[in-house]
Formats: sequence, C-alpha cells, structure tokens
Amino acid sequence: MKAMKSMKAKGVKSISKGGIAEALAAACEKKKSECAKILDALAEIGTAQVKSVGKFTIPGLCMIKTRRKAATKAGKRVMFGKEMKVAAKPARTIVKALPVSALKKSI
Repeated sequence: MKAMKSMKAKGVKSISKGGIAEALAAACEKKKSECAKILDALAEIGTAQVKSVGKFTIPGLCMIKTRRKAATKAGKRVMFGKEMKVAAKPARTIVKALPVSALKKSI
C-alpha cells in the first residue's frame, strides 16, 4: 500500500494539450494554433497505424502497441485456496503504451 501511494503524483498535474502546443510554438517559433493542428494530426496518424499495423512509435518517447487477449471460459477455478465462480469473457484487444529505451536511459 505504501508503494502505491509513492507512485502517485502528489498534487502534480500533467501538461495539457494547449500547454504542449504552447511549448512547441515557443521551441519552433511557430503559432500555437499550428502546433495544435500538428498534435491533432499526430493523434490521427497514430490511431490509424495502431488500428492497421498494431504498433506506433513516437521516436525517443513511447511505443503504442496492441495485444490480443484470448477469451476465457466460464466455470470454477481455485484462487488463493478458495474455489470461485468465474464468468466468461470475450476476446478483446488491449492497447499498451511503453517507454522507449532512450527515455528509460534519460530518467
């Protein structure tokens, strides 16, 4: 429980889309609205790639990929020494975002 509390950010909020657009505009000397359009285009391209290929990488930042999780049958299973009823679940696709090696090394 103590480890879970330390993992959560204490009163710190992540940067918003507008904040990212503003930071990009300052770094690249462009308008904030242009940078917001670039972020929208990046999101669209990423979504299309994840749907079709199953993998999308933003170099130096993260990799988004999908994984097929198999269906489970209903029945009884022994969990933690007790027999429990388990409901059937359909197969589904899980989307995961993983940090790239360069980001891991920099932190």
